[in-house]
Amino acid sequence: MHIHTGERPYKCDICGKDFIQNAELKAHMRTHTGEKPHKCDICGKGFGQRKHLQTHMGIHTGDKHHKCDVCGKDYLHSHNLKAHVKTHTGEKPHKCDVCGKSFLHSHTLETHIKTHTGEKSYKCDVCCKVFSLKGNLQKHMRTHTGEKPYKCDVCGKAFSQNGILQRHRRTHTGEKLHKCKV
Repeated sequence: MHIHTGERPYKCDICGKDFIQNAELKAHMRTHTGEKPHKCDICGKGFGQRKHLQTHMGIHTGDKHHKCDVCGKDYLHSHNLKAHVKTHTGEKPHKCDVCGKSFLHSHTLETHIKTHTGEKSYKCDVCCKVFSLKGNLQKHMRTHTGEKPYKCDVCGKAFSQNGILQRHRRTHTGEKLHKCKV
Protein backbone atom coordinates (compact mmCIF):
# COMPACT_ATOMS: atom_id res chain seq x y z
CA MET A 1 0.00 0.00 0.00
CA HIS A 2 2.86 2.41 0.77
CA ILE A 3 4.03 2.10 -2.82
CA HIS A 4 0.80 3.66 -4.10
CA THR A 5 0.56 6.39 -1.48
CA GLY A 6 4.24 7.38 -1.60
CA GLU A 7 4.40 7.05 2.18
CA ARG A 8 7.89 6.17 3.49
CA PRO A 9 7.34 5.00 7.07
CA TYR A 10 10.66 3.17 7.59
CA LYS A 11 13.36 5.62 8.67
CA CYS A 12 17.06 5.06 9.33
CA ASP A 13 17.95 6.12 12.88
CA ILE A 14 21.51 6.89 11.81
CA CYS A 15 21.21 9.09 8.71
CA GLY A 16 17.48 9.83 8.52
CA LYS A 17 16.92 8.36 5.06
CA ASP A 18 13.42 6.90 4.72
CA PHE A 19 12.05 3.90 2.83
CA ILE A 20 8.77 2.46 1.57
CA GLN A 21 9.50 -1.09 2.75
CA ASN A 22 11.18 -2.46 5.86
CA ALA A 23 13.33 -4.77 3.70
CA GLU A 24 14.80 -1.69 1.99
CA LEU A 25 15.66 -0.20 5.38
CA LYS A 26 17.33 -3.45 6.48
CA ALA A 27 19.43 -3.55 3.30
CA HIS A 28 20.31 0.13 3.78
CA MET A 29 21.46 -0.45 7.37
CA ARG A 30 24.28 -2.60 6.00
CA THR A 31 25.85 0.57 4.59
CA HIS A 32 26.29 1.71 8.20
CA THR A 33 27.26 -1.62 9.76
CA GLY A 34 29.53 -2.75 6.92
CA GLU A 35 27.81 -6.16 6.88
CA LYS A 36 28.24 -7.90 3.51
CA PRO A 37 26.32 -11.18 3.62
CA HIS A 38 26.20 -11.75 -0.14
CA LYS A 39 29.53 -13.32 -1.16
CA CYS A 40 30.87 -13.99 -4.64
CA ASP A 41 31.56 -17.72 -5.07
CA ILE A 42 34.41 -16.95 -7.45
CA CYS A 43 36.50 -14.25 -5.75
CA GLY A 44 34.94 -14.04 -2.28
CA LYS A 45 34.11 -10.33 -2.45
CA GLY A 46 31.15 -9.43 -0.23
CA PHE A 47 28.16 -7.19 -0.92
CA GLY A 48 25.47 -5.67 1.26
CA GLN A 49 22.77 -6.25 -1.34
CA ARG A 50 22.10 -9.24 -3.60
CA LYS A 51 21.57 -6.99 -6.64
CA HIS A 52 25.11 -5.62 -6.23
CA LEU A 53 26.48 -9.18 -6.18
CA GLN A 54 24.51 -9.97 -9.34
CA THR A 55 25.97 -6.93 -11.09
CA HIS A 56 29.46 -7.86 -9.84
CA MET A 57 29.17 -11.31 -11.42
CA GLY A 58 29.48 -9.59 -14.81
CA ILE A 59 33.19 -9.09 -14.00
CA HIS A 60 33.64 -12.85 -14.03
CA THR A 61 31.23 -13.73 -16.84
CA GLY A 62 32.13 -10.83 -19.12
CA ASP A 63 28.47 -9.83 -19.43
CA LYS A 64 28.36 -6.11 -20.12
CA HIS A 65 24.88 -4.87 -20.96
CA HIS A 66 25.58 -1.15 -21.42
CA LYS A 67 26.99 -0.23 -24.84
CA CYS A 68 28.17 3.17 -26.07
CA ASP A 69 26.25 4.23 -29.20
CA VAL A 70 29.21 6.30 -30.37
CA CYS A 71 32.16 3.88 -30.17
CA GLY A 72 30.59 0.55 -29.19
CA LYS A 73 32.52 0.13 -25.93
CA ASP A 74 30.70 -2.07 -23.40
CA TYR A 75 30.22 -1.39 -19.69
CA LEU A 76 29.13 -3.49 -16.77
CA HIS A 77 27.44 -0.54 -15.00
CA SER A 78 25.14 2.07 -16.53
CA HIS A 79 26.77 4.87 -14.50
CA ASN A 80 30.13 4.00 -16.11
CA LEU A 81 28.56 4.25 -19.57
CA LYS A 82 27.03 7.64 -18.70
CA ALA A 83 30.42 8.92 -17.59
CA HIS A 84 32.08 7.47 -20.71
CA VAL A 85 29.60 9.20 -23.06
CA LYS A 86 30.78 12.54 -21.61
CA THR A 87 34.26 11.79 -22.98
CA HIS A 88 32.77 12.05 -26.47
CA THR A 89 31.06 15.38 -25.72
CA GLY A 90 33.99 16.91 -23.83
CA GLU A 91 31.67 17.68 -20.93
CA LYS A 92 33.39 18.16 -17.56
CA PRO A 93 30.61 19.12 -15.17
CA HIS A 94 32.53 18.96 -11.88
CA LYS A 95 34.45 22.18 -11.18
CA CYS A 96 36.89 22.93 -8.36
CA ASP A 97 35.84 26.01 -6.38
CA VAL A 98 39.46 26.66 -5.38
CA CYS A 99 41.29 26.72 -8.73
CA GLY A 100 38.54 26.40 -11.35
CA LYS A 101 39.81 23.15 -12.89
CA SER A 102 37.01 20.93 -14.25
CA PHE A 103 36.64 17.17 -14.08
CA LEU A 104 34.59 14.52 -15.80
CA HIS A 105 33.91 12.56 -12.60
CA SER A 106 32.84 13.83 -9.17
CA HIS A 107 35.20 11.39 -7.44
CA THR A 108 38.11 12.83 -9.43
CA LEU A 109 37.14 16.30 -8.23
CA GLU A 110 36.97 15.02 -4.64
CA THR A 111 40.47 13.61 -4.97
CA HIS A 112 41.69 16.86 -6.53
CA ILE A 113 40.22 18.98 -3.71
CA LYS A 114 42.31 17.01 -1.24
CA THR A 115 45.43 18.28 -3.06
CA HIS A 116 44.41 21.75 -1.86
CA THR A 117 43.58 20.67 1.70
CA GLY A 118 46.21 17.94 2.16
CA GLU A 119 43.54 15.88 3.92
CA LYS A 120 44.40 12.21 4.49
CA SER A 121 41.77 10.81 6.81
CA TYR A 122 42.11 7.06 6.16
CA LYS A 123 44.86 5.33 8.16
CA CYS A 124 46.15 1.78 7.85
CA ASP A 125 45.91 -0.04 11.18
CA VAL A 126 48.87 -2.24 10.26
CA CYS A 127 51.58 0.16 9.07
CA CYS A 128 50.02 3.59 9.84
CA LYS A 129 50.24 4.79 6.22
CA VAL A 130 47.55 7.41 5.51
CA PHE A 131 45.35 7.91 2.46
CA SER A 132 43.07 10.59 1.08
CA LEU A 133 40.51 8.08 -0.18
CA LYS A 134 38.90 5.07 1.51
CA GLY A 135 39.25 3.05 -1.70
CA ASN A 136 43.01 3.61 -1.74
CA LEU A 137 43.25 2.34 1.83
CA GLN A 138 41.20 -0.72 0.86
CA LYS A 139 43.55 -1.43 -2.06
CA HIS A 140 46.56 -0.90 0.22
CA MET A 141 45.22 -3.38 2.77
CA ARG A 142 45.64 -6.12 0.18
CA THR A 143 49.41 -5.67 0.49
CA HIS A 144 49.04 -6.88 4.07
CA THR A 145 46.37 -9.55 3.55
CA GLY A 146 47.69 -10.93 0.25
CA GLU A 147 44.12 -10.85 -1.12
CA LYS A 148 43.95 -11.06 -4.92
CA PRO A 149 40.28 -10.81 -5.89
CA TYR A 150 40.78 -10.12 -9.60
CA LYS A 151 41.36 -13.32 -11.58
CA CYS A 152 42.30 -13.66 -15.25
CA ASP A 153 39.65 -15.67 -17.07
CA VAL A 154 42.24 -16.91 -19.59
CA CYS A 155 45.12 -18.21 -17.44
CA GLY A 156 43.74 -18.02 -13.90
CA LYS A 157 46.44 -15.69 -12.55
CA ALA A 158 45.10 -13.48 -9.73
CA PHE A 159 45.78 -9.81 -8.99
CA SER A 160 45.21 -7.43 -6.11
CA GLN A 161 43.90 -4.61 -8.32
CA ASN A 162 41.56 -4.56 -11.29
CA GLY A 163 43.81 -2.19 -13.26
CA ILE A 164 46.70 -4.65 -13.03
CA LEU A 165 44.40 -7.44 -14.25
CA GLN A 166 43.30 -5.30 -17.22
CA ARG A 167 46.96 -4.67 -18.14
CA HIS A 168 47.68 -8.39 -17.81
CA ARG A 169 44.74 -9.33 -20.07
CA ARG A 170 46.40 -7.42 -22.89
CA THR A 171 49.24 -9.97 -22.80
CA HIS A 172 46.69 -12.50 -24.03
CA THR A 173 44.96 -10.26 -26.59
CA GLY A 174 48.07 -8.52 -27.94
CA GLU A 175 46.25 -5.18 -27.69
CA LYS A 176 48.62 -2.20 -27.61
CA LEU A 177 47.46 1.03 -25.97
CA HIS A 178 50.29 3.21 -27.23
CA LYS A 179 51.19 3.14 -30.91
CA CYS A 180 54.13 4.88 -32.52
CA LYS A 181 52.91 7.44 -35.04
CA VAL A 182 56.17 7.24 -36.99
